[in-house]
Amino acid sequence: MGLIVQKFGGTSVSNVERIRNAASRTAEELQKGNSVVVVVSAMGKTTDHLVNMANEISSSPSKREMDMLLSTGEQVTIALLSMALAQRGIEAVSYTGWQAGIKTEDIHGNARIVNIETEKIIRDLESGKVVIVAGFQGMTEAGEITTLGRGGSDTTAVALAAALSADKCDIFTDVTGVFTTDPRYVKSARKLLSISYDEMLELANLGAGVLHPRAVEFAKNYGLPIEVRSSIEKENGTIIEEENGMEQNLVVRGVAFEDQITRVTVLGLNQSFKGLSTIFTTLAKNQINVDIIIQSRTETETADLSFSIKSADLNQALEVLEKNKESLGYRAVESETGLAKVSIVGSGMISNPGVAAKMFEILEGNGVQVKMVSTSEIKVSTVICEKQMINAVESLHEAFGLYSAPVNVK
Repeated sequence: MGLIVQKFGGTSVSNVERIRNAASRTAEELQKGNSVVVVVSAMGKTTDHLVNMANEISSSPSKREMDMLLSTGEQVTIALLSMALAQRGIEAVSYTGWQAGIKTEDIHGNARIVNIETEKIIRDLESGKVVIVAGFQGMTEAGEITTLGRGGSDTTAVALAAALSADKCDIFTDVTGVFTTDPRYVKSARKLLSISYDEMLELANLGAGVLHPRAVEFAKNYGLPIEVRSSIEKENGTIIEEENGMEQNLVVRGVAFEDQITRVTVLGLNQSFKGLSTIFTTLAKNQINVDIIIQSRTETETADLSFSIKSADLNQALEVLEKNKESLGYRAVESETGLAKVSIVGSGMISNPGVAAKMFEILEGNGVQVKMVSTSEIKVSTVICEKQMINAVESLHEAFGLYSAPVNVK
């Protein structure tokens, strides 16, 4: 007898029929003799609807009140799923994040989990109940309700699984697993049988929306296996684990992409280390995430600094830079919008030199101009024109053989 944590995303509980289907997937695990904790998101587009209503009332609602509002979405789902299980004769109990003992840092809108008090959940499991927990939310030590930001329900599920020493965490979604790239855009994309934590973490950070990076980090830190699988189709999904024994023939495992990227260039910046560190510290304090960074020296003992950000953060970034112009000591700021980021990921790059060169050759051969580059041991990212994004993704996907049938070596 084991312990399984299941997570159902918004599309998997978008209506009563799908909530009943989720209940049936839980019942299947119980029939195998396992104990089950279920984490759910808000139904369908509920969160978007709540955000739209808030924006109709206020152009700048407080983050605290937004957390109060948005946390209600999951509360609806947990109660309905508990009722659906009861109709099957299965005893279940639903808890909000704070009732379940999820403690977070004191930040509204994007809090991190700092501790989970599991005693209540363990008692319920020992008494034979299914425990249903609202994802995406928690509570500070001062009793304030917080939300965990985008992908927060994934993080809740994996964090609970780790805290409870679960045997596995199943992430049920509207796709059948993790694909070599987004199948909505590239028809030849195929499902991977398995992928390592590091590869999945890179893909998640680079725009693959199937799983949130923080959830992958939790799983890696605790050695917790995750399976991303369909809530509708009865088939195996993609296993995310430390040692990836399948598909070792692939040097590149996936192509990730993200649109709405902007390049910001700060001209005439003081070349001292203090000046360089100050600019990124200032941006970070204002919750502006900087990605790819390029610095170039000039003949006047100053430097030009370029970095990429999400286009949605551009106005705030420009305001922050202008406000701190005197202390940062730069001459001017330029920006270029209409860009995208395209990346290749694969642990095979470590032992196979020349992968980056091949990537640039493929892009150049397809008329794609590379504007910025960032690399790590297992990924190469490029910033290109947004209009060329899908062309670049399709070309890379084909050139690295990702459309080929998977090889199971186990």
